[in-house]
Amino acid sequence: MALTKKQKEEIKNFLKEKLEEKLARYKRETTYMPFLVRLIQDTEKVAAYSFIQSVATTLGMSIYEEISRIIAQASAEECKTKYDLNSTLSREQKEVIEEIIRQLRNEERKVNKEKEIEEVLRAPWKNGKPQKEGRIVDFYMKRNGIEYLFEIKTVKPNIDVFTASKRKLLEWIARLRRKAETILAFPYNPYHPQSYIRFTEQGLLEHGKELLVGKEYWDFLGGENTYEELLEIFDQVGKFYKEKILEKIKEVAKTKFKD
Repeated sequence: MALTKKQKEEIKNFLKEKLEEKLARYKRETTYMPFLVRLIQDTEKVAAYSFIQSVATTLGMSIYEEISRIIAQASAEECKTKYDLNSTLSREQKEVIEEIIRQLRNEERKVNKEKEIEEVLRAPWKNGKPQKEGRIVDFYMKRNGIEYLFEIKTVKPNIDVFTASKRKLLEWIARLRRKAETILAFPYNPYHPQSYIRFTEQGLLEHGKELLVGKEYWDFLGGENTYEELLEIFDQVGKFYKEKILEKIKEVAKTKFKD
């Protein structure tokens, strides 16, 4: 078993709390969609779309950060969300990082995480300056003495987002001034059952080392079958709230989509 009974209950209660907050607060949000209502000609379907979109926005990536913490804490010495590195970056470090990214984008070199980390760590850091942008790590854990820093992102980023994430992962190494595992994680694979292949990634990240997708990410945190058990928890919570959600959608359709 990947997840303990205690972990399952903690995740379940966390999800319930988030849904309860959304159901209670949603009535105060605007849902005026005059064009869409006229085009679709079905206020309940538009209300359902509006509610689902709002839930997705509310949950965002932060829900996955907290669930990551709950899962990893069983095997890690340290777990934190929104971990602030609060350190400096030098001009030389940034130049090295930008050159690595430029070469990768132009296919002048192949991605090699270990080599890239060595290059970043060789760059002088003494005259570094504070840089607010990029200093927050979505999820941090220390397991078996190894530090892991995760950027958790939406599953279909464009090339600019991939580039920004690559830059951030290398900057985290520069800020730490020591070796660590910096990883971009996607909570699920939108192309399942096919492998995750996104043309915008363009060889910027080393798969399996600095890019983990769906099952490989969750199983890495919690062990084999963590992903499947996590899906089951979501399914249970969804079934529990199904009627409440449908009632909320009908309420929104009646009260907020009147012209």
